[in-house]
Amino acid sequence: MKKRRVVVNDLMQKNYIYWPVDPVGRNFHVEFKPELTPKQMLELGVFGGKYLTDCRMEFPKSWYAKAKLCHEFHDPKLNYFGVNASKPLSYWKKKGWINPEDPRGWFQWYCRYYLGRRGPDDARQIRRWKAMTRHIAQVRKHCRKGEIRCRRKQRQALLHWAYDSRKL
Repeated sequence: MKKRRVVVNDLMQKNYIYWPVDPVGRNFHVEFKPELTPKQMLELGVFGGKYLTDCRMEFPKSWYAKAKLCHEFHDPKLNYFGVNASKPLSYWKKKGWINPEDPRGWFQWYCRYYLGRRGPDDARQIRRWKAMTRHIAQVRKHCRKGEIRCRRKQRQALLHWAYDSRKL
């Protein structure tokens, strides 16, 4: 694989550089098995459409072709389940969930990981992703299979973490 340098200049990072070392969408950690790609997530509607709107130079154009985005504000109506399932960035920072390399949080990390970047925060982010399975258990316990209007907030949160809660 030819190494390529990615230089990020967006509203939250200036001259941040990373080098993808693995092929796009491949060679994930054995315990990390996301059900949705970043492109699929953006097309379904996640994070109220506000996520990555100023990052078009970093990520593939195809990710944005059918993405449900709103540059101006967070709009829960753009989410697949039509509900707000997000906490503000300030909350994530207070919890210590934000790594300076990925100032937007888990989804930014996932997008970069998907593109082949590997780094010291991978194990922590994969642990956080795995912890979301508690929500899968709750949806299965309280909802009939295919009843997607049941527990919409939890289902939307699962979509934010690359779990396809439409299949539950």
